[in-house]
Amino acid sequence: MTVEQLRQDFQTILNEWKQSQVVKKGDLMVVGCSTSEIAGEKIGSAGSTDIAKVLHTQLKAFQQETGVHIAYQCCEHLNRAIVIDREVQQMLSLDEVSAIPHPSAGGSMAAYIYEHMDNPVLVEHIKADLGMDIGDTFIGMHLKHVAVPLRFSQKSLGDANVTYAYTRPKLIGGKRAIYN
Repeated sequence: MTVEQLRQDFQTILNEWKQSQVVKKGDLMVVGCSTSEIAGEKIGSAGSTDIAKVLHTQLKAFQQETGVHIAYQCCEHLNRAIVIDREVQQMLSLDEVSAIPHPSAGGSMAAYIYEHMDNPVLVEHIKADLGMDIGDTFIGMHLKHVAVPLRFSQKSLGDANVTYAYTRPKLIGGKRAIYN
């Protein structure tokens, strides 16, 4: 896959997000990404800062256009901690954890983001409104209940499987309840 093809395919994905009617200003979106899987290698084996750079550039533009806050999931070596902007961490009253992601512990995407975000901080848990999993990184632990899968036309990025989800409030109360 060429850099230009990666850019085009990822732009298709982000355009589908914008057209999905589920992205709202102020939402928190978690992104899990294996740059190794995008490159056609086993997760955690061939991380690429070049791929991370392409995705970060487009995600930053998406964030500015939509007003969402983006959180980036680290790999399992940092217990899938989250890189997030300190302002968002403080707004959500999330506890900071002491670690700095690098390609061998955190993954290339999280390490790249940490180096290029204005005021990054690592937190252990979030409850995101939206999620995008690139390369089967298992972001589910960071989504609010109830996660609802989205079906986009772009089902892969490079060689990585891509899945999408939004969340909705729980339906509680049984047959006598009235729902919005």
